[in-house]
Amino acid sequence: MRKQSWTLSGLAVFLLLFCTGYPTHAQETSKKPHQPYIKLALNAYSFNDLLTGNRQKDNKPTLTLPELLNWCASQNIDAVDLTGYYFPGYPGVPSDEYIYEIKRQAFKLGIDISGTGIKNDFASPDPAVRADGVKRAKEWIIVASKLGAPVLRLFAGEIPKGYGNRWDEVAGWMIACYKECAEFGAQHGVIIGIQNHGDMLQTAEQCIKVVKAVDSKWAGLILDTGNFKVEDPYRDIEAVIPYTVNWQVKESVFGIGSDIPTDIPRLVKILKRSGYRGYIPVETLYVKNKPYDPYIQVPALLNDLKVALDAEFN
Repeated sequence: MRKQSWTLSGLAVFLLLFCTGYPTHAQETSKKPHQPYIKLALNAYSFNDLLTGNRQKDNKPTLTLPELLNWCASQNIDAVDLTGYYFPGYPGVPSDEYIYEIKRQAFKLGIDISGTGIKNDFASPDPAVRADGVKRAKEWIIVASKLGAPVLRLFAGEIPKGYGNRWDEVAGWMIACYKECAEFGAQHGVIIGIQNHGDMLQTAEQCIKVVKAVDSKWAGLILDTGNFKVEDPYRDIEAVIPYTVNWQVKESVFGIGSDIPTDIPRLVKILKRSGYRGYIPVETLYVKNKPYDPYIQVPALLNDLKVALDAEFN
């Protein structure tokens, strides 16, 4: 009887520990990190001049979002980040009819909409400017939700004149704005993406500090590979990946106009080490006095990434 009593008692303890969170083997296995998985994508800003008419004859657009989606399908591009600037009426919100037609077309073409974005300035000393940015962000969070875009990209803003040595003060304004946007995003299922744009956010340390202060699972970083103003951008890129919700992979990590191309194999090795799973949109840019054709440069950058990914993962 004593032995049977001990067995039943042991069973009871096991069940108690199991039900209260004792780390069984099955639970430990479920916590193991997933393998990295990359889906290549396009940021529509690569076609900015064609979509806006900038530097075009008569300043008239020569490309529309539906046409861009068709081109993406012809290139077998998995996803596209449809920046808000290219929707009719921006910064006002587009009609539901237009939003849903873009969503329907993308679905029919097998293209994911990986995100969208707006212009804002959360670093302005003027509270009215910041409030206007929050208002616009909320309006476009709703657009993103209707569009099926999981992420809305927001900027930080340039360092205000006279605030060069007051970064923390300005960051406090930004953080308050991001918190409000993230709370609203959570209500609509849209993640706030904070982009390092070489403005208030120039280093991994600054980016991580802001994201940690926002402290929301509905906020993360848009990792812009070309806008870390540091000696070794690859080190900062790797440091912020755990906080990253989307990307903008540029032709050079040393900024617009640099003749030093991004070391794609090195970038892919970083991606593999990080375990990142998600979209990697490319964004090629016009550089003054240099030939620029997104129909050539976008496929070239995507191909470089595909080659490096195949070599590293296969």
